[in-house]
Amino acid sequence: MASTSQAPSPGAGTAHPDHLGHVIFIAAAAAMGGFLFGYDSSVINGGVEAIRDRYDVGSAVLAQVVAIALIGCAIGAATAGRIADRIGRIRCMQIAAVLFTVSAVGSALPFALWDLAMWRVIGGFAIGMASVIGPAYIAEVSPPAYRGRLGSFQQAAIVIGIAVSQLVNWGLLNAAGGDQRGELMGLEAWQVMLGVMVVPAVLYGLLSFAIPESPRFLISVGKRERAKEILAEVEGKDVDFDARVTEIEQAMHSEEKSSFKDLMGGSFFFKPIVWIGIGLSVFQQFVGINVAFYYSSTLWQSVGVDPTDSFFYSFTTSIINIVGTVIAMIFVDRIGRKPLALIGSVGMVIGLALEAWAFSFDLVDGKLPATQGWVALIAAHLFVLFFALSWGVVVWVFLGEMFPNRLRAAALGVAASAQWIANWAITASFPSLADWNLSGTYVIYTIFAALSIPFVLKFVKETKGKALEEMG
Repeated sequence: MASTSQAPSPGAGTAHPDHLGHVIFIAAAAAMGGFLFGYDSSVINGGVEAIRDRYDVGSAVLAQVVAIALIGCAIGAATAGRIADRIGRIRCMQIAAVLFTVSAVGSALPFALWDLAMWRVIGGFAIGMASVIGPAYIAEVSPPAYRGRLGSFQQAAIVIGIAVSQLVNWGLLNAAGGDQRGELMGLEAWQVMLGVMVVPAVLYGLLSFAIPESPRFLISVGKRERAKEILAEVEGKDVDFDARVTEIEQAMHSEEKSSFKDLMGGSFFFKPIVWIGIGLSVFQQFVGINVAFYYSSTLWQSVGVDPTDSFFYSFTTSIINIVGTVIAMIFVDRIGRKPLALIGSVGMVIGLALEAWAFSFDLVDGKLPATQGWVALIAAHLFVLFFALSWGVVVWVFLGEMFPNRLRAAALGVAASAQWIANWAITASFPSLADWNLSGTYVIYTIFAALSIPFVLKFVKETKGKALEEMG
């Protein structure tokens, strides 16, 4: 979406106090897509073992059912920008809300494994759309001085969605007597877990009618007066709106030819800045973060933790995820994006290495030895904390800010798609890798966390405090 870019004008750097609350509401409503992103991504954690049992499938097939949603995510992320430029950001959100709703109902009432997979792909397409539309829309309506903090609403919503899904799963599991396939409301417990997403999906759709269209989109379709009204809502009335609209038009004009072929160049197909964006996306996933949210119940059960406790640990991990995200929101505009990424990388290396060590011990009576069990549990929470206070937030902020104006739309789409493909690779491979060697799997994730440190030091430039027009 080329129109995410704008240079700040005098008076546009801060929001009048009377308007800041309204801007926060708009950003929070848009971030409901992020909530559904987190909820839909991780709710499957509660059904993995039940799906394995009900359909009698092995690890490889099970992994594909869990991971196939990510193919939909990649397609949704790659196409969302073009859809939003054609019909508007709000309409795009409404389409995503409908897809989330349809996916929730279909996933709760599958006829067979194949249609469960199909409903997950549809939900994945909605997640992919939300992953692009949310940050872009928030950037377009946010006063520059608050853009970093408001932009982090998306990640905050994602981690809250993850936490709520795990809390709902835990509550439903207890209601079903600790059995993922226990009867609940005439269905099996895991089906209810997947179906509950209808509630936030409908809420997202309703909220989309309560927030304004992006002024950048309105300007792009010639609705200048309506754009001025919305700019007054989000930036206050002490702004020269004619100059502001002209400024946005000029910024948009420089980006009108943004396309995939504009990304090509340099020695290795893409321009270097595009590879840096792809690298950030891939490293964010290759540390194995989504194993903690898609498979944590299965992981803990595999080392002897009973199902109810494993669901509870999934919930506590997601709470740590929220704590880390709040820390990042506080510091992302204070100490900068790059220092947070480096701090997070170091912490992740320590947490992952400790997990690899703990999982290297043989099980005793089906469980890890007590010391190793506690180390694994604490290290898992440590890893999630350091990811959340760093890469979980800063990668999304970087991707929204780091690309030159002319490349931003297409580059953001490529980087987001790379993130979903990398997520798919980790998600699809984990069950088979864990069957091979659980400790070895975590050694691989540790290596990627360690490699992210020189990558950030050498290639990533700080974007804190810079106007979007300065990138490049």
